[in-house]
Parts: sequence; C-alpha cells; structure tokens
Amino acid sequence: MNRYPWWKYTILGLALLVGLIFTLPNFFGEAPAVQVSSGKVTVKLDSSTTLRVEQALKAADLKPDFVLLEGNSIKARFADGDTQLKAKDVLSKALNPDLTDPSYIVALNLLSRSPHWLSAMRALPMYLGLDLRGGVHFLMQVDMKAALTKKTEAMAGDIRSQLRDKNLRHAGVTRDANTLNVRFRDRETRDAAAKLLSEQMTDVVWTQAPEGTDFMLSGTLKPEAARAVQDAALKQNITTLHNRVNELGVAEPVIQQQGTDRVVIQLPGVQDTAKAKDIIGRTANLEFRLADMSAEARAAVEGTGPVPFGRERFTVGRGAPVITYKEAVATGEMLTNAQPRPDQNSQPAVSVSLDAKGGRLMREMTRNNVGNFMAAILFEKGKGEVLTVARIQGEFGNEFQITGMGTTEAAADLSLLLRAGSLAAPMEIIEESTIGPTLGADNIAKGFNSVIYGFAAIAVFMCGYYLLFGVFSTAALAFNLLLLVAVLSMLQATLTLPGIAAIALTLGMAIDANVLINERVREELRAGAAPQAAINTGYERAFATILDSNVTTLIAGIALFAFGSGPIKGFAVVHCLGILTSMFSAVVFSRGLVNLWYGRQKKLKSVSIGQVWKPQSSEVDAQVKT
Repeated sequence: MNRYPWWKYTILGLALLVGLIFTLPNFFGEAPAVQVSSGKVTVKLDSSTTLRVEQALKAADLKPDFVLLEGNSIKARFADGDTQLKAKDVLSKALNPDLTDPSYIVALNLLSRSPHWLSAMRALPMYLGLDLRGGVHFLMQVDMKAALTKKTEAMAGDIRSQLRDKNLRHAGVTRDANTLNVRFRDRETRDAAAKLLSEQMTDVVWTQAPEGTDFMLSGTLKPEAARAVQDAALKQNITTLHNRVNELGVAEPVIQQQGTDRVVIQLPGVQDTAKAKDIIGRTANLEFRLADMSAEARAAVEGTGPVPFGRERFTVGRGAPVITYKEAVATGEMLTNAQPRPDQNSQPAVSVSLDAKGGRLMREMTRNNVGNFMAAILFEKGKGEVLTVARIQGEFGNEFQITGMGTTEAAADLSLLLRAGSLAAPMEIIEESTIGPTLGADNIAKGFNSVIYGFAAIAVFMCGYYLLFGVFSTAALAFNLLLLVAVLSMLQATLTLPGIAAIALTLGMAIDANVLINERVREELRAGAAPQAAINTGYERAFATILDSNVTTLIAGIALFAFGSGPIKGFAVVHCLGILTSMFSAVVFSRGLVNLWYGRQKKLKSVSIGQVWKPQSSEVDAQVKT
C-alpha cells in the first residue's frame, strides 16, 4: 500500500543528484578576472588573440587560473584583486599600442570559482542582478518623431524616383512635419500620380486638394504603418545597444523595452558610468566613396607624394592604404539592407540595398565611373576603417553586389559590418543611477538571511508540531529549495532581490502542502483508520486540494509574467518554478520518505505525527443519539 517501486526511488535519487550538482556552483563565489573584448566592429577575437593574451601575462610573470576564449570575449581568472589590476594594465598596453585608438576593450570582471569539472558539465552559477552585484542603470528615451521624419524623408526620395520613372512631371515635393505634399500643374497628371502612388505606396493615405493654381497631392502614413516604423526603430536600437554593451564584458545585461518609446539598460558589475555612457552613446557611420587611382593618388599611397586636394588617405582595413574622394556617394543612413548572397558565379558576395535617394546618387556616380573603384569605409570614434575596395563593373542603383569576398564567412562579416552603425532613431539618457558593490553584497546577505531564517523557523515548527512527519516535511522543503536553485542555475537565470523574495514565498507555500497532508493523515487516524490506511488515504485525498491551490497560484504567476516587466517578471519566473518544484517535493519526495520509513512495517501500530485529538466516547454517543 505504502511502497514505491524501485524506479520511483531511482528518479528521486537522480533528481537529488542533479539538484546537488547544479546547485553547487552557487556556493563557490566569484574570483577577480580580466575580460578582453573587441573595441571595434571590425576586430574579431580568435585563438591567435588568446595566445597573445597568454604570452603577455607570461612575460609579466602573472599566472592566471586559466585563459579562455568564450563567445565574443577572452577571460582570464586570477587569485586576487591585485593580480587582476596588474593584468589589466599589462593587457591594455600589450593589445593596444595606441591607447587613443584602442582595438580591444580590457575590462575588470568576476568569474565563478567553481571547479573545472563542474563547468565541463555546464553546471554554472546563477547570474546576479544589478541590485545584488552592483552596476549602472540607464533609462533611455527614443526620439520617435525623428524616426518618422527619417521615414518621411526616405519616402520623398521614393516619390521623386517613381514619378521620374513614369515621366510624370511635378512642381515639387515638400515635407510638412510628417505629411508629404506633391504639387502638379494640371489635374490629369495629378490623377495619374495619385493612381501610381496609391498602388506603389500602400502604407500611405493620399488626399487631393487644390492649392492656388496648382493641384496638390498630400500623403501621410497610416497609423498602423507609423506604429510599425516606430516599433522597428525601437527594436533596431535595442539590437545596436546589445552589440555595444557586449564590448563592456557584462554578464547577463538587461536591455529591454519599457512602454512604447523607452529602453531600460542595466549593466551588473559595471561601476564606471562614464565608460558605459561612452560605449552606449557611440556613433558609427558608413560611407561609400569613390576611390582615386590616379598617379598622384598612387604616389600618396606609396608615401612619395602628398595627398591630392579634396582627397583622404586611409591606412587601416581591407584594401588599405587607399586614397578616396572626401565626398560620400552614399551613407549608412541610406542603407536599407545588406545580406551575404552568392553572385552569378556562385561565389560569396554581399547584396546591398539602398533607399531611393541613395540609389539615385549611386546610379549617377557609377554611370560615369565604370571600371573605377569604390570603397566602403566605416567611421567609428572619428576614425575611418576600410571595409572593402571593389571595382565598379557597371551602372547600378538601389541594389548592387560587392564581389570578391573570398569566403562565405568574409561575406557574412562584411554584411554585418555594413548593417552596424548609427542608431535608427536618436536616444537620450533621461535617468541614470549607480549601485555600488558594497550595497549589492549587503542586499545578498539580507536576502539570503531572510531565506535561511525563514527555513529554520518553519523547520522548528514542523518538527515540534508534527514530530517525525515534520522531519519528513522539512526534508521535502530542503529538497524543494535545492531543486529550485538547480533549475534557476540550469536556465542561467538572473537572481535579483524580487527573486529572493519569491524563493522565501515559495518556502511558505511549499510547506502548506505538507501541512495539508499531515492534517489529512491526522483526520484519518481520528476516524479510527489503521496507520497504513491513514497514510495512504491522507496523501490521496490531500492531493486534489494541493493541486487546486497551486494551479490557481500558478495562474496568478503567469499573469504577473505576461503583463509585468523588469523585477516583476523576475519574481514571476521564480514564483512559477517554485510552485512546480514544491508540488513534486511535497507530494512525491515526502511520500517517498514516509514509504521508506513506514512502508515495510506490516503491523504498524502508530505513527509519529504529533498529538492526534480524539473525541471522548461520551461525546461520540451523544452525537450518535442526536
């Protein structure tokens, strides 16, 4: 009756083992480390960079615990903070000969001290949030009006191109806020243009109205199209911010949308607010320029002559050195897309798409410069780097290909660099705050103390009130806590103060299930049931009540996750996971312990579950007579 088959005990044993393994890394703490990441979008980290780091540390007689290339950064862990600071200075000088134009960002960081065998099993500690680890917090406002203005200006170029292609003459295209006005000399041309533009630009509402002697056609974006433009600008900004924050070497940064036009940025572990603002506010601009291949330019490239007037010399990047005209043919603002695609000979290439204005400028330039060379240059921190120098094979406009990439990886890298750059819409910091590591450590101590003291108080009450069954309940509660921490570690969740509050709340809710079970067993014993039957019936009848209460609480947790944001979502995640682990531990694990202790006793006379109050016989007789 009260026996588990061997496979159930095997599952419980495996769950306990997995819980221990994935919870362990959280007890080893963190060690000081130095993280090296790319300081430019054109710089990549590979095994050769790792070797340079190791050689620089060895030359300075600094011995790291390990040097590891992981993702987009190289991490070196050290035994103490003094060695960490020395290593930072050594690596900064070794990797960045020109400190005014650093190619690599060398940042202080913290790494787990957990043994290598745990890391090899992907048993990693939970990340700590801003309120527990310290760091910086920014709230940024996106200028949505600028995003709509940029879209409207691009639409004005498209209108001119489409009317020109159909030979429809107009008297001018002007912009009034986010409304485009196109003037015509006669009604017939206006009607033909209205039909054409309505078919080609379905996101725009067109209205006709006379204005003096002219006939005017006005167009405004539909509300849903305007919202789509704003959403796209916000998402692109968030993506760009993610790319920039990666340079800071922040573990689990929080970059998320808040409302319709704001972005929250939380960088745990970063204490240098000025450095963070510099990286986040960085601008990168792309320019397509015509390369100068004249004799004077070649002499300037070789260093035997001056740079011709109106030209500029670039010495860094693919195809450098090269002399280009200062005037840009097209810029990154005109770029609408860049994807790696094979050319007509199935060789790696990059397909580039420009807006109407960029296409018109590119068409005019390439028509007169077939056979010459064009350079794509990325400007970052005021300095340009040559991405590619390609020969102009023929006239092209809005769409063209950059060939001669060599490998598919090179094509993918170039397309990424072309898409990288300035934000889709301007942003400004409207709120910033810094949380020190001391305050974070104090929050950790108080948070964990609340969990420990709460657990101890529950354990004392349960053991004192329910005796041995209370011990079983306490063991199930500890198992629940172990499983919850293990699951959060496996998910690489970020633990914050609300998360610790959810863990403390989970303890109280988890023990409630055991209280229901214990009281149900007591009721069966009061009714005169045999101990084995009372245990079996108590667990079975309590399960429905436990399930109902946990499902309703889970629904509330899901609602918090769906409609909440930031700390509320973090609380909801821990809360929902805690409900699932508590049901498993309270029902399955605790009964496993009870079955293991009492299940093999065939002639069980009593169970240790505290005082079972039974009504006196006279009271029972009176109730029967009634």
